[in-house]
Amino acid sequence: MVCPNSNPVVQQVCELYEQISRLENLSPSKDVNILFTKLVHTCMPPNPIDVSKLCQKIQEIRSHLIKLCGEAEGLLESHYSKILGSFENPLHHLDIFPYFDNYIKLSLLEFNILTKNTTKNPNKIAFIGSGPLPLTSLVLATKHLTSTYFHNYDISSEANSLASRLVASDPDLSDRMTFHTTDVMDVTCALKDYDVVFLAALVGMDKEEKVKFVDHLAKYMAPGATLMLRSAHGARAFLYPVLDPRNLRGFEVLSVYHPTDEVINSVVIARKLPLPCVQPLDGLGSYVLPSKCACAEIHAFNPLNKMNLIEEFALEE
Repeated sequence: MVCPNSNPVVQQVCELYEQISRLENLSPSKDVNILFTKLVHTCMPPNPIDVSKLCQKIQEIRSHLIKLCGEAEGLLESHYSKILGSFENPLHHLDIFPYFDNYIKLSLLEFNILTKNTTKNPNKIAFIGSGPLPLTSLVLATKHLTSTYFHNYDISSEANSLASRLVASDPDLSDRMTFHTTDVMDVTCALKDYDVVFLAALVGMDKEEKVKFVDHLAKYMAPGATLMLRSAHGARAFLYPVLDPRNLRGFEVLSVYHPTDEVINSVVIARKLPLPCVQPLDGLGSYVLPSKCACAEIHAFNPLNKMNLIEEFALEE
């Protein structure tokens, strides 16, 4: 393990971490906004840092910093969702959110990657970890996938209550957008109904948690369905968890995209493989259908007759 104390980016991140961790709370305020803006600007430029090779002390700082970022992001989204919910037409004022332009660019990027790797627009999409301000779903539904139905999953009833107010006054979106308050680990058969499943960057705050969610999706998503995930690359991995494409068991990885502009998240797209849902009976030559899989049909699907290649490329200027 390498601990590059001489690396100015790592040093600055550690200094900002010390200041952020001393804050009394992470609700939007002048001090909170200044420190997290500095942190984002420090981590944003392309950087060859491999966070997996940093020393244990820096790994612990990174792990805690990601949790602080997640908490601050949730509080920021709740704050602006409450403000937006006070408008007669909240969807007309989404641009008051300070990072709205980033979501416009990220949603366009994900839409382009999705259309490049699929043959038709999805009928139903699930977004797991949608939060109180589900901007990805809102932008995709209004600008790119205008006839698709969106099912937003979040474990917080308060988040879903705030989010649902944003579409309540819009007849089209209130019909096409549903909010489910549940732990996605408790969602089983319903997952096979979605053509595309988005997994938010902060669902699974470390490798083990992230893999647990991915394995669950691999068990219940329909063969041939698409999984869209968000990861981080280089110094941006101090802001969000990293998803190693090699941990996508049960999926064919189609592309890994690392932006180099103000869009922070990398995008991973994968296709659910048509693995048979059968297990051998111990000591016998026959097979049995497990009870957990009984709710899902095994659809015919022909994977590409080639090796699974991961396409990595940076966003062109």
